[in-house]
This record gives sequence, C-alpha cells and structure tokens, in this order.
Amino acid sequence: MTNDFTQISCLAGFQGQEVTLAGWLYQSRSSGKIQFLIIRDGTGLCQCILEKGKVSNKLFEQLKHLGQESSLTVTGIIHADERSVGGYELVVTDAEIISVTTDYPITPKSHGIDFLLKNRHLHLRSQRQWCIGKIRHTLIDAIRRFFNDNGFTLIDTPIFTAMAAEGEQTLFEADYFGTPMHLTQTGQLHLEAAAMSFGKVYCFGPTFRAEKSKTRRHLTEFWMVEPEVAFIDLNGLLELAENFVSFIAAKVLQNNKGELETLGANITALEQTKAPFYRLTYTEVVDILTSEKTQKFLTRQLENLQNTKQQLETQIGELENEQKGQIKQWQKDKIAAELIELNAALAELNTKIENNPKHAKLATEFQWGRDLGGSDETIISQMHDKPVFVTHYPKEAKAFYMKTDRENDKVVLNFDLLAPSGFGEIIGGSVREDDYDLLVARIKDYGLDIENYQWYLDLRKYGSVPHGGFGLGVERTIAWLTGERHIRQCIAFPRLMDKVYI
Repeated sequence: MTNDFTQISCLAGFQGQEVTLAGWLYQSRSSGKIQFLIIRDGTGLCQCILEKGKVSNKLFEQLKHLGQESSLTVTGIIHADERSVGGYELVVTDAEIISVTTDYPITPKSHGIDFLLKNRHLHLRSQRQWCIGKIRHTLIDAIRRFFNDNGFTLIDTPIFTAMAAEGEQTLFEADYFGTPMHLTQTGQLHLEAAAMSFGKVYCFGPTFRAEKSKTRRHLTEFWMVEPEVAFIDLNGLLELAENFVSFIAAKVLQNNKGELETLGANITALEQTKAPFYRLTYTEVVDILTSEKTQKFLTRQLENLQNTKQQLETQIGELENEQKGQIKQWQKDKIAAELIELNAALAELNTKIENNPKHAKLATEFQWGRDLGGSDETIISQMHDKPVFVTHYPKEAKAFYMKTDRENDKVVLNFDLLAPSGFGEIIGGSVREDDYDLLVARIKDYGLDIENYQWYLDLRKYGSVPHGGFGLGVERTIAWLTGERHIRQCIAFPRLMDKVYI
C-alpha cells in the first residue's frame, strides 16, 4: 500500500479533483440506493456519498454492513457542501476495506464514565476527545513558543527529588536504590538555581501530587509549565502571567476555533482574555465572599440553574418521546447522541444546584487566614468575565519559600490566577524569599529537614537577588478553554486517586 493519501484537513485545495482518503468508519447510514459514510483520518471528518451502480454490487453490500471503526480507503471526487461535516463531501468511485471491525464497544448509546475510562484507548477516537487533544497540542506549542520567543531557556528539572516544595502530605514516596525519595511536586526549586545562571528559565513536564482528592479539578499526575525569572518583583510576575495567558488563549482561538465550537466552548468569553486582568488582594476577596452582594449573587444563580434544569428536562422528555416513534435507525442514533449530551448537562446542573447552598454557607463563614478553597475560587471567578489575579495571601496558608511582604509581614508576595466562569485557579506563583536567615527560619517553622535544603540555601549565600516565578497547570487551562468540567478529560491517559486503568 502506498502512502499517497490526501488528508481531510487539506480537502479545500482539491475541489473537483479525485482523491483517496485513508481512515476509519466513524458513522454510516443507508438510504436505499445511497450510503452516507463518515470517515475520520486523524485530521478531520468527511462525508462520503456512495451510490449503487457506481461501484460493484459486492463492494456496495460490504460497505453497507461495515462496522464502526473499520479501517478503509475511499477514492472519489471532492465537492464543497456547507451542509456536510467539514464543509466538503466525497462522491465515491472506489473503496478498499483494510480491516473489518464488529461489535465496537463504544456505541452512540450512553456510557458511564467508568466504562469510558476503562476503554480510554478506544474513547480517544471520539470526536470530543479528538477536539480536546488537538487543542492540547496547540496549547503546548503556544506555551513553548511564548517562552522561547521571549528569551527563556528550557531547563529539564529532575522527576526524583528529596525535597518537598508544596507540603510533605502530598508526596509520592519512592525507594531510590535504598534511599527515600519522592516524585517531584514542582521543578521550581531547581529552576531557582538555573535562574541564577541563565536569568530567565522554564521547565515543562509531568508533576505529581499524592493529594487524596476525587474532585473534578484534581489529577495525581499532571503537566505543568514553570517559568522562573531573576531580578523581578510581584508586579513584573503579574505582567508576565497576563501576557502569557493572553497569548496562549489567542493561539487556541486562532488555530482551533472549529474544535472549540464542536465542544460548545464559550468563544465570546475567551475573546475577552486580554490584558489587563482583574486584580484583587486576598483581603479584598475575603470581603467579597462574606458580603451580602455575594449571597444575592448565589441566590440569583440558583434560580437560573433551576430554570435551566426545567428547560433541559422538557427537552430530554420530548426527544425520548420522538425516539420511541416510527423513525429510521439513523435518526434514533442521532437522538441517542443528543440525549447523551443533554443528560450529561443535566447531571452537571444537578451538581451545581446541590453545591450552591454549600458554597453560600462556606462563603458566609469564611475567615481571614484560611487558604481559598475550590468553592471560594469558583464564586470569585463566576463573578468576573475574564481572569482574576488574587494576591498577598496569609503567609501561614502558603509555602515556605514565598517572600514575606516587607510592609506587612502577615502576608506573602504571591498570586493565584483564577480563570473565569467558575473554573478557578490555573496559575500559582510568588516572589521567592531571597534573605538567607528568613528562609532558614521559614524552613524550620514548616518542620522540614534543613539538611535537604542546604544547596537551596546556598542560592541565598552567593549572589542572592529578587526573583520569582509561577506554575500553570495544563489540564486546568484546557478545561477552562474548552468548557470541559472534568479535568480527567483533558489528558489522554488520566491518573486519578482511585482509577488507573491503562
């Protein structure tokens, strides 16, 4: 077999010409003497129209009974058609079946999340997972492009480390040839050493947190990009993060608008992702959370959610009745697919309705000094139409390496960036403590073994300078960009506290 195939994503350049596509049967339906085959090839979808008499009767019958995800090549003439998926269709003149598939397990009917996770190796072929994967590719390319084009040097930091940076309670322990080690929580501490050599550096790779959490925002293995910069203050970090997030959002909008539309992402809202972002101090956020204004906001939100739920339930009921009627199989399959989406949306709404009073109570009772929780971040981000910086958290709530504000030693010079529409934190960062004695005191206050941090303290002994950086979680950022509420969908093979299938 030669590799002289045309990619579906390139069909615009072949209108009126004969091409051959190589791919998999995504969907099919028959209407008497005409068959409609939807082919996917990894770059997109194309509807192929097969008329009886234009190919042999044997091939026509074989294609008519071909199972979902069978592999094949299809040859024909390309025509523009706005009604067709992808905007083009192929009028078939020939086809060759490569591999016949029967009983493909992921069908148009509704499947539970456990089933889909167990079959993740196949679920990746679904249109939703394909769209998320393409957006992830663009995002990662944009991340590297931003830092590479702005004078940063990539530093590969170790996966095995003896140091805790984000709290010992979330460490994954490992036996490293008889020496206790753990999987890295962050590359930051090693990056600080590199920043004293290169000035502006970043690392990009997997990080690990043994956090015993099953929320939709948590993975035990996730990807994070972390820049670190010498000679920078908090305002400089905020400006860097603002420009960075604006850049990557613009790249996804530019390259993946079709995928965003397929996923139902809020493109209008994403277009608002431009500097300047909102800026609030932690203390201002506490005042907002405990205010009457927030309680009224949550009450209105609950009313809107309940109204939307009623509309969805009505729509689902109408479709279920239609599905029971005298309609063709392809119409039933189409309705089944719509019902999957609507029932998923209804489940999401029910969760929001259930959580709303809990969030309202937590907000009312919030006390200064606590770290912001997921519900607190959700409320603040829902109240804003673009990303929000929250700065100057209480030092007791944050990591030992964060620099104390010299004008108010109760807080540190740090920030979180909250994505809008309830998606919460996607970036956490800070200025690092550069005073040797103060850093030693902080390490001791946190009960950490100071012997493990001697090399880190050396950075404060030999040419210490103001410096800082941040980390952006790739999966949380994808969730925000795509509107995907479950972070497990934002990486090909998710690692969860209670689920590791392949």
